[in-house]
Amino acid sequence: MLYLAYVNSVTYEEEASVPLPEGLVLLEDFVSPEEEALLLAAVDWSSTNEDVTAQKALKHRRVKHYGFEFRYDNNNVDKDKPLPAGIPAECLPVLERCLRNGQINVMPDQLTVNQYESGQGIPPHVDTHSAFEDTILSLSLGAKTVMEFRHPDGRVVAVVLPGRSLLVMKSESRYLWTHGITPRKFDMVPACEQQSPDHVTPEPGTCSNLTLSKRGTRTSFTFRKIRPEPCRCAFPSACDSQGAPSTLSPSTPSPPALPCCHADAARLEEEYVHRVYDAIASHFSSTRHSPWPRVCHFLSSLPPGSVLADVGCGNGKYLGVNSEMIAVGCDRSSALVQICAERGFHAFVSDALNVPLRTASCDACISIAVIHHFSTEERRLAAMRELVRLLKPGGHALIYVWAFEQEYNKQRSKYLKDHNKEHNGKENLTKNTSEDRREPHGKSAIQNSGHLEEGYEPVGKVTDGKLSVHTNRTAFNTQDLLVPWHLKEGKKPGEEESGDGVKRNKRKEKSKKVLTNQTRIDSNPGLSPGFDASMSPGLRLDTDDATHSPGSKPSPSGTTQTSSSHLKSESESHLTAVFHRYYHVFHQGELEQLCSQVGGVKVQSSYHDQGNWCVILEKD
Repeated sequence: MLYLAYVNSVTYEEEASVPLPEGLVLLEDFVSPEEEALLLAAVDWSSTNEDVTAQKALKHRRVKHYGFEFRYDNNNVDKDKPLPAGIPAECLPVLERCLRNGQINVMPDQLTVNQYESGQGIPPHVDTHSAFEDTILSLSLGAKTVMEFRHPDGRVVAVVLPGRSLLVMKSESRYLWTHGITPRKFDMVPACEQQSPDHVTPEPGTCSNLTLSKRGTRTSFTFRKIRPEPCRCAFPSACDSQGAPSTLSPSTPSPPALPCCHADAARLEEEYVHRVYDAIASHFSSTRHSPWPRVCHFLSSLPPGSVLADVGCGNGKYLGVNSEMIAVGCDRSSALVQICAERGFHAFVSDALNVPLRTASCDACISIAVIHHFSTEERRLAAMRELVRLLKPGGHALIYVWAFEQEYNKQRSKYLKDHNKEHNGKENLTKNTSEDRREPHGKSAIQNSGHLEEGYEPVGKVTDGKLSVHTNRTAFNTQDLLVPWHLKEGKKPGEEESGDGVKRNKRKEKSKKVLTNQTRIDSNPGLSPGFDASMSPGLRLDTDDATHSPGSKPSPSGTTQTSSSHLKSESESHLTAVFHRYYHVFHQGELEQLCSQVGGVKVQSSYHDQGNWCVILEKD
């Protein structure tokens, strides 16, 4: 039986016109195709003489330094040790043109060449203030990409960088805004109109058609001038020369506040849900391999030929439970959807508030550990209504949310029981990467973290509107909170519990120290408040087109150990990355009360399942 569903258009919110960061200029077609070919040919990647160009094969890109080497062990340059190879002669005509046109007023003496394959990127960072002068030039050759600029106040500007374009960073855009490239194989870009030089997103009411652009190999030439004296810029909060905290001794940023409007809620979920799951996708998936029994019972009870929508499907562990049904999943995390595709499941990227499936097209829907990631009651209710919209009359929906009551009917959930195991010496929290393995399998179906310092003490209640950080495997004392996820390299599916009610595999296999691109990139400083990290001395960041500044803050949390591809040694740099995910844990009766506000549906049954409140709905 073949089911076809069509959608004429996908609803979206019109965004206001977003200006480029101050001091940022994008010049398209700055070099000709002939100049591009000459520049690319000037870089000899086959050379093995690292002393000449300091060539490095980093985990997520290849890099060469000319003039001076940027040292990742101290995030700076050794100004007294120039490299034998200066800037290639092929670059001089381009730089002289920049001088004539006023893009720069002094000739650069340092060049970093980075080469990225499809799916690779660079963590958000600010070029070290004390290392380089004001203006930085970044020439993009080869495939186009999208670079994100992020202000400390949370503003984000995405800039399309076409091939043969020149990006000029001065003043605030160079010193204060972080810039980075999210690792992915496709970018969403305007379909028909070229990007305005003054604005990144179109004016309201204008053509805003978007399309997917497949990434190819991109090579960036980043030109900089070595700074001989300490930096005296107008941005001391981000300047290492003026005492700004370095990545090794970051200050503690304030935790986020409870949202007070739709825009605040969307921003909170973006930072503390969407970006976090994209960053931890590989490790998260490795801990979510065993379906929960009562969810399996619901799926197995569906008649053959039933159409199922798993909204917030995560790694797709429920899509293959019943082979006699037609199952499709969606998730806000493109990294998790990619894992579903690799496993042979049908899944697509979608927001749980707007699922692009026809109304009344599904016999059943499931939402497992998703709705608790929405940060307001209105958004949680909207997600529930969207599930009901998808159901045919008589269809059923199963919903799981994390419960405030982790002890129910005198039975402690396994999430709490693990706490006692650790204190008995059977487990060690600081060495355990998946404190959440007993937590509801925690995946949001909403898309696309900031950083809380490790020294930020968890508190019991929401203070001054600020969210608290939960202590793992302890009872909840507030409903809205941030739950840490300890990212560890190379965890294997057999090593960790996948969720509540699932028996843990006791195998003690050693895991390889391997990270995916998404993990390495997204767990970097400046990425988002959802990321935190505890580092040992000697750890440095591996950044991209421009080097990461010790003062580039936005995040102590993101001290990107996981992204570091040039640690002195694994023994010298013991890495523990911590991401924080937003949750609203439900009180008893709250889920049913929310369901009562949805028209045309009734609660068929409700129950408590290993620390989760659950309902089965039936559509009239």
